[in-house]
Amino acid sequence: MFDFLANLNHPLKLNRLLIIYSRLYPFENVFLYLYQNISAVEKKCLDCGDTLRGRTDKKFCSDQCRNNYNNRLNRDSNNFVRNVHGLLRKNRRILSDLYSEGKVKVHKDALFALGYNFSFFTHIIETSHGHKFHYCFEYGYRETGDDFLELSQNSQYIEYQ
Repeated sequence: MFDFLANLNHPLKLNRLLIIYSRLYPFENVFLYLYQNISAVEKKCLDCGDTLRGRTDKKFCSDQCRNNYNNRLNRDSNNFVRNVHGLLRKNRRILSDLYSEGKVKVHKDALFALGYNFSFFTHIIETSHGHKFHYCFEYGYRETGDDFLELSQNSQYIEYQ
């Protein structure tokens, strides 16, 4: 197996090679096994399970599989954000429609009947007079008493954009 060792004339070189070989000998079978079976370990696509070809650190076989996998991972958190954003847009649209019709005072039940959800708003502004306006983007309301709401539009919000 080591015929090249016979050609070595220097005893120190021969000794050194024998020491190295004796240290590696126990691992010879492991190296041989890994060399022979490295191709048997095929990486699979994390989304569809197809065999991967190309780079050794690849995780997906295509962009579509990568997108499918990541969309599936983020589905729950994205759905929550999508639902909240949808409720905020609906509330804004209701306030916008009523305000553009020229209505300044509206009964609370009228907003509720249109589908307004009072739990969702973007911010609250308290005036120097102590009035609290609940805003959904640039449109808001404040309770005036007797279940009536005073609608308003915040012009500062429009200027920020």
